[in-house]
Amino acid sequence: MPDLIVRGVDEAVVRALKVRAGGRGRSAEAEHREILAAALVGPRRLSFAEVLAAMPDVGDDVDFARVQSGRVTPDVFD
Repeated sequence: MPDLIVRGVDEAVVRALKVRAGGRGRSAEAEHREILAAALVGPRRLSFAEVLAAMPDVGDDVDFARVQSGRVTPDVFD
């Protein structure tokens, strides 16, 4: 497995990495590997269209009708 050396990292970042690693019960090096893997080869984010398409088809159109002044607006879906 190749090695990766990162130089010039701000001390505050190194401290935060060590704190995060300790909180998860692993070394800073293991935490660094996990962060890199999640950022670069983690699961692909869905597009907005894919999220909308994945929503279940629930309710009726009238459930989403706009109510103004105590009356329901005409159903524009018919």
